[in-house]
Amino acid sequence: MADNRPIGVFDSGLGGLTATKAFMQSLPGEDICYLGDTGRVPYGSRSRETIEKYAQEDMAFLESLDIKAIVVACGTVSAVALNALRQNYQIPIYGVLEPAVEAALCATQSGRIGILGTEATIKSGAYEALLRESRADVEIISRACPLFVPLVENGRVHPGDLVIETIVAEYLAPLKEAGVDTVILGCTHYPLLEDVIGQFMGDGVTLISSGGAVAVQVAKDLAAAGLLSEKQAQGIHRYYVTDSVSGFTKLASLFLQQDVSGEVTQVSLTSD
Repeated sequence: MADNRPIGVFDSGLGGLTATKAFMQSLPGEDICYLGDTGRVPYGSRSRETIEKYAQEDMAFLESLDIKAIVVACGTVSAVALNALRQNYQIPIYGVLEPAVEAALCATQSGRIGILGTEATIKSGAYEALLRESRADVEIISRACPLFVPLVENGRVHPGDLVIETIVAEYLAPLKEAGVDTVILGCTHYPLLEDVIGQFMGDGVTLISSGGAVAVQVAKDLAAAGLLSEKQAQGIHRYYVTDSVSGFTKLASLFLQQDVSGEVTQVSLTSD
C-alpha cells in the first residue's frame, strides 16, 4: 500500500521551511505543498480569534490540493488553534508542540528547559502544560521573542549581525542565568537562528527544532500506516504565498539551500 498524494505544510511565513527542509532530508520521495501566509505574517501578535480564522483558511486551501496529511508548521497555530482544526477536518493534522516536547524531555539532564516562542504561544501555556503532563518536576523558563520572526523574515539570521545578536542576548539572558540545558525553539522560524542562539547559550545546551521533530513523527506515522509515496524520483515541491513571490523566493532559496524559482505561486485566501 502507498499514497502518492503530497504532504501539506503551512506557516505564517518562512518559518515552516525548516520543517519542509527536514521532510526533504528524511522523506526525499514525498511531494510537498507549502503555504506561507506571507501577506499576514506574523501570527504571534494576533488575537486567538484571528489566529483561528487564518488557520482555518490555510487549512481549506491546502485541503483543496488533495493532500494526505497536513503539518501545522507554526508554533502559534499549534499552541492556539490545533484542537479546533482537528475538530473540523478528518485529514491527519500534525502540530509542532508534542514532538518538540518529547524531544526536549529526552534531551534534558537537569530537568531545566527553556521555551522560546511568539507572544501568543507563550501566553497560551501550551508547551508548559505538555511538559508538566509528562514530568511534573520539570523547571521551565519561558520567553516571548516578538522580534525574532520579522528579523528572520528579513534575513537577519547570521552570527556577526549586531542587531540579531543584541536581541538574542536580551531575550535569552534569563534562560542562561537559570542554567537550562535544553531550549525548545517553539516557533519554526527560530531554527534559522540556531547559530546565533547556540553561540550565546554556549556548549552543553541542546536546541530542539520543532520543525525537525515533527518531520520525524510524520515519517514514522506514514511508514507505519503504509502511506509513504512509492515514487523513487525526487519529490516535487510547490510553494504558495499570499504576498510577493520574489521576496519569498530569494529567502526560501537561501534557507533551503536550493533554488525554488519557478516553483512559487501567489494565491489569495478568503480573508480580507
